Amino acid sequence: MKKVIYMDYAATTPTRPEVVQEMLPYFTENYGNPSSIYSISRETKKAVENSREKVAKALGARPDEIYFTAGGSESDNWTLKGVALANKDKGNHIITTQIEHHAVLYTCKYLEKHGFDVTYLPVDEEGMVSLDDLKNAITDKTILVSVMFANNEIGTIEPIAEVGKICKEKGIYFHTDAVQAVGNVPINVDEMNIDLLSLSAHKFYGPKGIGALYIRRGVKIHPLIHGGAQERSRRAGTENVPAIVGLGKAIEIADQNMDEHISKSTHLRDKLINGILNSIPYTRLNGHRTKRLPGNVNVCFRFIEGESLLLLLDGIGVCGSSGSACSSGSLDPSHVLLAIGLPHEIAHGSLRLTIGNGTTEEDVDYVLKNLPNIVKRLRDMSPLYDDFLKKGEK
Repeated sequence: MKKVIYMDYAATTPTRPEVVQEMLPYFTENYGNPSSIYSISRETKKAVENSREKVAKALGARPDEIYFTAGGSESDNWTLKGVALANKDKGNHIITTQIEHHAVLYTCKYLEKHGFDVTYLPVDEEGMVSLDDLKNAITDKTILVSVMFANNEIGTIEPIAEVGKICKEKGIYFHTDAVQAVGNVPINVDEMNIDLLSLSAHKFYGPKGIGALYIRRGVKIHPLIHGGAQERSRRAGTENVPAIVGLGKAIEIADQNMDEHISKSTHLRDKLINGILNSIPYTRLNGHRTKRLPGNVNVCFRFIEGESLLLLLDGIGVCGSSGSACSSGSLDPSHVLLAIGLPHEIAHGSLRLTIGNGTTEEDVDYVLKNLPNIVKRLRDMSPLYDDFLKKGEK
């Protein structure tokens, strides 16, 4: 079996063995429905509440402000639709950015068809939103601002506390999609003036299909899913107890190991970035050089296609991505790379390598040893590169 070097931790992470062990009893032994009143259900109810407390502690929130969902996409949908409908008497204007995850962008497009106005703020060439642009976009009809904590493709960390401060001063709800940030950077919802925050367990070594939405006490929001009285009558459906337990354990470990994780990931990230930029010409780093997620590397190689690059990397056992894993079936260039000003032909040559707990120095060395040859091989087959060399362009 060939060696596998996994460098797509932004797409998903393996579930930690300790997390799996914590979950197992809730499949076969402690299987009671948390809404029932007998003893085995009281055990599961207690487990759900313990996990709620762990999530709250990691975010600097109160346990009664944490609501379990099926993941980041549901949390984003719930925020946007729920806040929009609950506050439509106050206004119909929402502000977001051009580089959000599609769970936010497509929900905003849906709301536009139902009478809401949405402003999509541009970003600079490093993917950073302008606070002045935000201030200028706010009107007396603005009810919600949604700015992602850190971008899933280029890793840029947005000025979240500053955005939150502006929203608080204006009396506008502030939501952040923190799916990529939780477990990778410290977050405190009070210090950062965050009113709603989305997270997903599988991005920090928890199970898939489970997430949470932090809703600050007092925020007016309608339910997204109607039915039973679970999650304090705000999110219907029998709780996914094993997954909730897994989410709680995973966020607890991530919170405890944060400093070590950031230090190790940042070191390997910078080694990989510097190695690529120094060994492969006509390459650019996408995203902010320092204000970026500790494990994110995103580069563009001129004259080649990202898909071909991924196939050749897969051939030597390296797992990476081009653009976002959620839209990797699409042939369109990344909306994020277009938003930072890259032309289509350069955006098509993007490679995202994301580092995590299992990444070693040897893995980075292996990529740095093989990637220049792969890029050269693809460029040698590229008519664009051939034309470039003939013209002697810079």
